Amino acid sequence: MPKPPSRSDARQLVILTGLSGSGKSTVLHAFEDMGFYCVDNLPVELIPIFAELHAANEGDFARAALLVDAREGQQLEKLPPLLKHLRKDHPISLVYIDASDDALLRRYSETRRPHPLGKALSVRESLQHERAIMEPIRKLADVVIDSTQFNVHELRHFVTERFKNPDTRPMLVSMVSFGYKYGVPTDSDLVFDVRFLPNPHFVPALRRYTGKDPKVQKYIRSFPQTGEFLRRIEGLLSYLIPHYISEGKSYLTIAIGCTGGKHRSVMLGEQIKKRLSKHGFNTKVTHRDIEK
Repeated sequence: MPKPPSRSDARQLVILTGLSGSGKSTVLHAFEDMGFYCVDNLPVELIPIFAELHAANEGDFARAALLVDAREGQQLEKLPPLLKHLRKDHPISLVYIDASDDALLRRYSETRRPHPLGKALSVRESLQHERAIMEPIRKLADVVIDSTQFNVHELRHFVTERFKNPDTRPMLVSMVSFGYKYGVPTDSDLVFDVRFLPNPHFVPALRRYTGKDPKVQKYIRSFPQTGEFLRRIEGLLSYLIPHYISEGKSYLTIAIGCTGGKHRSVMLGEQIKKRLSKHGFNTKVTHRDIEK
C-alpha cells in the first residue's frame, strides 16, 4: 500500500476524497500551499489520463493532489475498481476526510448550504446516503483524517504537519469541560468525573464565578485531593497519549465533568491543558457548559 506523501518524495499523486462538509477543500488548499499541483472535482474517467501525465512529467505534475467527491454522482462508483487498477502501475495515495454526523449537521446548519446529493432529502438523510456510497472508497484509504475536533486553521496545520513529514503523526488533544446535568459529550474518548471535589457552587461568595476565576481556583486547590488528582492524571495521560499517536489517532477528546460544568471541571480542564502543553502535546480546551 502506498505510503503517505512527504516533501522528500520526488513524485507523488494523492487522491483526496471524503464526506461533504468534512473539510476536503481545506485539505486541498493545504496541499496546494505545500507546492502540490491541485485539481478540484476532477471527473473520475479523467483520473487515468491525469495519472499518465503525472507519470510522464517531471515538472508541474510531479507532486499532484486530486479532489474527487459526491459531486461526481453515480460516476463515483467507478472509483474503487479504477483505483485498484491504477495502483498496479502508479504509486497513488488515497486520503479520506471524515467527520461525525453531529459535526457535519452543525456545519451545514451554520453555512445553510444544501447537501450536494440534492434537496429531496433532509441533510441527515443525505449524509447517511453519502456514507453508504463512500464506504467502499473509505476502505481503500491509506490515511483517514477525522476532522470532527478541528477548526479550519487546526485542520490546515494538522495536514501540513502530517504530510510534510510522514514520520511524524501530530495529534490534537481536545479538553472539554462539561456538566453532568447536561449530559456527557458524545464524542468523548476519555471521561473523568471530578465531582469528588468540594463544589464551589455551595460557597455563596464563589457561586457566581467560574473555574477561570483565581478565587475559585484557589478554593479548589486548597484540597489535597486536587493536587493528587492532577499529578495522577498527568502521569496517566503522558503515558497514554504517545501510544494513541503511534496508532495514528488524529485527535483525542478528554472530557472533564462536574455537576454544572462551571467550576471544578473548568478549573481542572485548564490545569490539565497547561500540564499536557508542557509535555509538548498540541492541546486546546473548551468549556461546553460554562455559560449555562
